[in-house]
Amino acid sequence: MLPDIHNLFHESHSSKEETISEFLSGNQFRLEHIVSRGQASPDDSWYDQDQDEWVALISGQARLLFNDGILDLVAGDSLVIPAHQKHRVSSTSADAVWLALHFNQAPSQQPSPIENG
Repeated sequence: MLPDIHNLFHESHSSKEETISEFLSGNQFRLEHIVSRGQASPDDSWYDQDQDEWVALISGQARLLFNDGILDLVAGDSLVIPAHQKHRVSSTSADAVWLALHFNQAPSQQPSPIENG
């Protein structure tokens, strides 16, 4: 039996709602595919997650708001949001596609950025 193919840019239904699909999960992680269509977090709502989260914006643009400032993301950008770092999605373009990996990191490990070159 062949494995299933998932296309990051194809949605099976045409909706104006944000869709979040779990691609796979394990004991210590969950990988989500998110398609945003201009959505943002409610003004009075902040994410305060129990797990670390690696986020990659695959297409489109987005703006994340943290207590310390704002990050503008473009396609190809990724970052690790540590557990309990409050944040919210300030805005997304109508074509924003994300991958979000929620995971538990060993206390002694720190995420290392991917170096160019």
